[in-house]
Amino acid sequence: MKFKKLKDNFYVFLQIIFLLSFLIAGGAMIFKGDTPIPSLELELLKKSLSSKERDVEAKYYIKLPNNMVQCQLCFRRCTIPDGGRGYCTNRINKKGTLYTLVYGRVTAQIDPVEKEPLLHFLPGTFTLCFGTAGCNFKCSFCHNWHLSTRTQDELKLPYLSPEEAVSKARGYGCSSISFTYNEPTTFYEWVYDVSRLAKKHGLRVYLHTNGAINQEPLKEILKYLDAVCVDLKGFTSEFYRETSFSDLEPVLSTLKTIKKSGVWFEITCLIIPTLNDNLDKIREMCIWIRDNLGKEVPVHFTRFFPAYKLNRLPPTPIETLEKARNIAMEVGLEYVTIGNVPGHVANSTFCPKCKKVVIKRIHFQVLENNIKGGKCKFCNHRIPGVWE
Repeated sequence: MKFKKLKDNFYVFLQIIFLLSFLIAGGAMIFKGDTPIPSLELELLKKSLSSKERDVEAKYYIKLPNNMVQCQLCFRRCTIPDGGRGYCTNRINKKGTLYTLVYGRVTAQIDPVEKEPLLHFLPGTFTLCFGTAGCNFKCSFCHNWHLSTRTQDELKLPYLSPEEAVSKARGYGCSSISFTYNEPTTFYEWVYDVSRLAKKHGLRVYLHTNGAINQEPLKEILKYLDAVCVDLKGFTSEFYRETSFSDLEPVLSTLKTIKKSGVWFEITCLIIPTLNDNLDKIREMCIWIRDNLGKEVPVHFTRFFPAYKLNRLPPTPIETLEKARNIAMEVGLEYVTIGNVPGHVANSTFCPKCKKVVIKRIHFQVLENNIKGGKCKFCNHRIPGVWE
């Protein structure tokens, strides 16, 4: 027990050190040579909040009698009266036409792709990340609650056009654009326009999603995506209802659709003490992933830290994450990592054939990349992912 406490404290110490170094170096900047690039978020905030807004009609809704509409974008299928808003607060009915309130109203930051986490996707590169207000989930453990639980009325985020977004990404030397922080579904129209434009300019595009999007809009946006990171928050309907006011089944359907599309994807599982850390359920989840999505999909077990409304629970014990990883590998999953524990050996990716490290990481930093031409350089085993 004493050793376990020392180990947990050691990893917490490492996490603090990495966080401090990240902040000192500038979490929202990258460097070309000796020339620093200033935080894009600060640059956006300097833009005039009076930038000309334009009403953008929402995609995926149906008109109903008496100027009512029904949104068809996510699993909630909100029925919205004239003047009302959907559950996410980002879509408003104006006299029988549904509009988005957050088109181009974004916050942005430059991050390593490993922060998503996407660990089999352009390792060691940087991505220009975008988020906005609102969400279609209400997760009690959300660490981006300052965005997801608020509205554009409150945040007054500045406007950025799709052309400006792509130009910024290229100008800052980013390899990709990502949509994250809050649920990308809730600003789908802008995500869609930016994704199409980014592809024309040779940028990779991915999103980090809760997976509760409906099938038609999902299949359309997948045409312009290179990768998806899906949060599988638990494996019971009760957990989804009680902690996120949502549902599990749409997420499982989304995962199957992404698999069928051929777009690269990875799964993140935040393990929360007492809520979704039942090892039998974790085993059941891993078997479902293996049988429905395949043994090669990367799965990342991530450490919970107190956040938002769940601020009285302790951080996830390292031992629980290690047990979850062991279970996943026992049932046959080949690429399983542990996140939010800087310095843990399972930050790295191992070749399932020769067992050697193919990508050595500490937290978000890539120290070694031993993948050559999509294969392990030691044994020539094919490692799935997007490597170039």
